[in-house]
Amino acid sequence: MYDIPFLDLPPLRIAAGAVRLPGSKSISNRVLLLAGLAEGQTLVHDLLDSDDTRVMLAALRALGCTLQDGPGGSLRVTGIGGRLAVHDAALFLGNAGTAMRPLAAALAVLVALQGGRFELSGVPRMHERPIGDLVDALRQLGCGIDYLGAEGYPPLRLNGTAGGTLHTGREIRVRGDVSSQFLTALLLALPLASAAAPVVIAVDGELISKPYVEITLNLLQRFGIPVQREGFERFTIPQGSVYRSPGNIHVEADASSASYFIALGAIAASEAPVRIEGVGPDSIQGDIRFAEAAQAMGALIEGSPGRLTIRRGAWPLRAITLDCNHIPDAAMTLAVMALYAEGTTRLSNIASWRVKETDRIAAMAAELRKLGATVIEGADFIEVTPPAALADWQHAAIHTYDDHRIAMCLSLAAFNPARLPVRILDPKCVAKTFPDYFEALFSVTRAESQDIPVITIDGPTASGKGTLAASVAARLGWHQLDSGLLYRATALAAQRRGVAGDDEAALSRLAASLTLRFDGERVLLGDEDVAAELRMEPVGAMASRIAALPGVRAALNALQLSFRRLPGLVADGRDMGTVIFPAAALKVFLTASPAMRAERRHKQLISKGIPANIADLRADLEARDARDKSRLVAPLQPAEDALLLDNSGLSIDESVDQVLQWWAQRNLLE
Repeated sequence: MYDIPFLDLPPLRIAAGAVRLPGSKSISNRVLLLAGLAEGQTLVHDLLDSDDTRVMLAALRALGCTLQDGPGGSLRVTGIGGRLAVHDAALFLGNAGTAMRPLAAALAVLVALQGGRFELSGVPRMHERPIGDLVDALRQLGCGIDYLGAEGYPPLRLNGTAGGTLHTGREIRVRGDVSSQFLTALLLALPLASAAAPVVIAVDGELISKPYVEITLNLLQRFGIPVQREGFERFTIPQGSVYRSPGNIHVEADASSASYFIALGAIAASEAPVRIEGVGPDSIQGDIRFAEAAQAMGALIEGSPGRLTIRRGAWPLRAITLDCNHIPDAAMTLAVMALYAEGTTRLSNIASWRVKETDRIAAMAAELRKLGATVIEGADFIEVTPPAALADWQHAAIHTYDDHRIAMCLSLAAFNPARLPVRILDPKCVAKTFPDYFEALFSVTRAESQDIPVITIDGPTASGKGTLAASVAARLGWHQLDSGLLYRATALAAQRRGVAGDDEAALSRLAASLTLRFDGERVLLGDEDVAAELRMEPVGAMASRIAALPGVRAALNALQLSFRRLPGLVADGRDMGTVIFPAAALKVFLTASPAMRAERRHKQLISKGIPANIADLRADLEARDARDKSRLVAPLQPAEDALLLDNSGLSIDESVDQVLQWWAQRNLLE
């Protein structure tokens, strides 16, 4: 996950390959609650690991459920069997509507019958998301619920006295035109109130997001509760309903998340298909019908159980007019596909967007306009017309409003025909449902090499370029190439095999055959972590000598270029800006006095328990500087357009800030 302030997406061109999606959020949290209310153990497979499921899991633990790791990454949930083990708790539920609404209903019923006191709260946005219709329905039963903030919104206090009763003799009425989660919450919770009589729920108004209610009914059936229904107007929970664990249950991959990769295939799978693993036409999730909308816009889609294959068909895409009540979450992706359509796309019956993680109609309108689209919004619709000409596309920094779906669907704007980069602010918000979304996106997309941004940081030995490069790369979410380690790895391999430091032919063959991988702080030569050995002084001294050999430098050239991967690269060395990446977007030449560099190297070695003498280190550094500057091939010198940074008196954070400031000045997305 990119836990950074922003992520710059370079212009993306082609999509192809396979992606396995995480488990469905909607299914995961419903299954967790049902397993927590059931008696006995439920083994849950393929559970989504995200912010929303974590708050549900934390709540279940607080309520006395036992959660244990099961085989194959599964989770074993031991439920409370409909009996409160804890009667007083404060539960923080983040911004998870699939946790707040069902837990509020279940706990309200339980404390009304068994006694207790619970407080439910979330992030500030959760306290702006309506819950009043659900509370009104629960109060009809006789549940004690108090608002701790604004009327009709969380946080809530739930109160009850042991031995209480509920008014189940009359039907419970709930509005269906604001959020289907209110009905889902009642359906999940009211089996707890069915001991004396059936419980009838009647829906007022036109129910929105019907497919999510279908998921709820399907899962209740799996847990032994066959709800009787009259369309979407009336639901009856049988008398004496009891949650019965199915033993094992598998969570489908998330169909809403599939929409981004279906759209990706429709936009960019022009050479080979995009394949989605884990969800297919047999899905119980309503958002799988997004595929039908994508086909209407021109996508070529083939489906089989648990799998979808998507290719680009019509191009440009076809504009559509669609009632999106059946795919409310996935419909956001259609608004971004509209950027690549001919004509105006109108999406209607999406009033529920306004009460989600943010006001999604307003947010999507604002961000699409930034990109150059013409957008008209209404209470329950949005119309999107793409930029009229190539010159009308705009650089944009996408504000994500702490809304995972805004970040994911608008990332597809990086395929814009103007080949403009797109900045995603607060990319970590995708952790709500798909923590590794951007990694998955990059795994199935390609960009032209020249479009992948590179920052080079060159400088003499011990100038701190490696530390600076690693820090800049971490701040940007980019890859790092420490080119010095490639020469050190060649030197280490030569020492181990007894290859002389002046045998250019043998050293070149050795460099060309290196199997070197970087894994966090580990440097793997073959399967061995040699990070510590590469920092030894004898290895460094030999690396400096063999770096002057033209054959060795040529052998390592292709390996260095291969590090240029999405979303970007920070490369440090001695000739990154002059030889390897001469067209880099930003070149930095780092300097520090020999005395300062010797002091830094001395501290570094001493901290690792390696004896060292400052005077000897300084003499060695000055000798290396002379050798590096005087070599015939790629001598150490700043690129003509490099920016000089003397960090003798700067902290690492100050140096990083300076490089990022320079990058912002070069990048129009700031």
